[in-house]
Amino acid sequence: MGSNPDVEDTVSSYKKAVEKGSEAQREFVKQFSNLQQDAMQNFFSMLQGLTFYNAMFKTTVQSGGRISIPEAERQALKINEGDLVQVIIIPIERRRKESDK
Repeated sequence: MGSNPDVEDTVSSYKKAVEKGSEAQREFVKQFSNLQQDAMQNFFSMLQGLTFYNAMFKTTVQSGGRISIPEAERQALKINEGDLVQVIIIPIERRRKESDK
């Protein structure tokens, strides 16, 4: 039984197409992985930047809407009376009034 050149060409073309498809998938996964890695590095870099010269603590809102910065944080960040600071507020728990109970 002799070999058929048309069949061999078809099989060869099919093998090349499969190889190209596999290579395209590998390249896609590689690029996606790099993208994820870059995103995570950017996230951690941003997080580090946010926490490098900052403090995070919980405090209670006092009368007149006043809040206090704990002494340890003031010392660590060298915050003195009259210094301008930026505050980001994230409510954690709301205090219930007696009438709400």
